[in-house]
Amino acid sequence: MVVTDPRGKAQALYDARRTRTPISPFTDTEPTLGMADGYAVQRELVALLLADGDRIVGYKVGLTSEPMQKMIGVGSPDYGPVLGSTVYRDGDEVPLSRFISPKLEAEIVFVLGERLEGPGVTITEARAALAGAVAGVEIVDSRIVDWRIQLADTVADLASNGAVAVSSRLVPVTELDARLVGMTLTRNGELIDTGAGAAALGDPVAVVAWLANVLGGNGIALEPGHLILTGALHAAVPMTPGDVFRAEFDRLGPVTVRVRS
Repeated sequence: MVVTDPRGKAQALYDARRTRTPISPFTDTEPTLGMADGYAVQRELVALLLADGDRIVGYKVGLTSEPMQKMIGVGSPDYGPVLGSTVYRDGDEVPLSRFISPKLEAEIVFVLGERLEGPGVTITEARAALAGAVAGVEIVDSRIVDWRIQLADTVADLASNGAVAVSSRLVPVTELDARLVGMTLTRNGELIDTGAGAAALGDPVAVVAWLANVLGGNGIALEPGHLILTGALHAAVPMTPGDVFRAEFDRLGPVTVRVRS
């Protein structure tokens, strides 16, 4: 089936973002909605956000680990744009008032150095196009009530993207094997999780190639300077006011986020 009223669904998500009031899952009333339907809504939502003056500065890729794909019931990742208004720097305070039900995930983030356009992009070509990698944390958020999402719901909702914080230290990809980059995540100085780059499709660079090929099929290219969030290396962690999160990556170094109300 073709999704009914994608513009109306996009407007509902847009209003939920603005008022910070979550909405019911679209799949409650249309249970057969799938990934393509979600992207139809996502395109309409992005148009509304760009009309407000925002801009796309990169993309996040989600569902890059096998456990997450099994949980949602899919065999491939999903993606959504990263908006300029949602980017934070290392050490910044992040206000919870911007979100509905935010959670934090540590991720390897790549910065594009050269234009990359699929289809047909190989991992080798993707690696050659990268300016380097930085330490990052994604703040995922859902405009769907209680995170009660099916695949179409999260895809429509910008793949549940909320914000991202990145370090300023850019490490050339020639100096690291992203698969082997280890990560520790602490909250208020206490270790809460660990991970490694291989959790993201077996190789975070493979995430970049996958994204370039999927976007290329829609006539979209990755551009120099774009941030590519390659997927969580651990289970998402809820955020509360006063929390200080520090994700420390082998070779990439740390990135810190301070949470306020």
